Amino acid sequence: MVTPSQPDPSEFAPALRDFTRFTMMYKFAIDEITTKINILREEFIHLHDYNPIEHVNARLKSPESIAAKAHRRDVPMTSTAIRNNIRDIAGVRVTCSFVSDAYRIFDVFTAQSDIEIIDVDDYIAAPKPNGYQSLHATVQVPVFLAAGPELVYVEMQFRTVAMDFWASLEHKIYYKYDRDVPAALLDELKEAADTAARLDQKMQSLHDAVWSNRG
Repeated sequence: MVTPSQPDPSEFAPALRDFTRFTMMYKFAIDEITTKINILREEFIHLHDYNPIEHVNARLKSPESIAAKAHRRDVPMTSTAIRNNIRDIAGVRVTCSFVSDAYRIFDVFTAQSDIEIIDVDDYIAAPKPNGYQSLHATVQVPVFLAAGPELVYVEMQFRTVAMDFWASLEHKIYYKYDRDVPAALLDELKEAADTAARLDQKMQSLHDAVWSNRG
C-alpha cells in the first residue's frame, strides 16, 4: 500500500505570510482607530462636562466573509483586488448618547490630520426605507509596518444608543429568518425604528433644554 506523501509546509509558507500580513493590517487599523476614539473618550470624561461616547465596538471580517463578499462582487481573490474593492473588512462602531453627539464625534475624529475621509453615507439625515439610521464613513488610516506605512480602509459607524439597539434587533431577526423575514414583522420593525427616532428627538430636546439652562 502506497502512503500518500505529506505536503511540504514550506510550499505554503509564502501564501500564509501574505495572508497573515493582509489581515494584520486591518487589525492594526482597528487598534489605531479605537485608540484614537478612546483618547477622545478619556478627554471628555476628565476635561469636559460630560462624555458623549457610550460604547466603542470593533469587528474584523472573517476570511470566509471576505471570500463570500469577493465572490458576490466578482472581485478576484488577490490581496490587491480585495483591498481596493472591499472596504468594510475592518469596522468600528461608536455609540453616542444623542444625535448631536454622533455628528460631534464624527467631526472631531475626522478632523485629525492622519484620517482621510473616503466617503460618507448619512442615514440619520436620510434613513433607509426600513428605518435604519446611522452615520457611516469609510476612512483611511495609516498603519506603520516594518516595510513602511500602509493606508488601510476602515468602515466607521456613528449612532445613538436607540439606533444601535434597533440595528442589533434587526440583525438578530434577519439571522433568525435567514433573511426571509415575514412582511408583518418587517412592518413592526419599521414602526420600532420610527419609535426609536422619536425617542432620539425627544431625548435630544431634553438634553438641549438642560444644557441651555446651564448657560
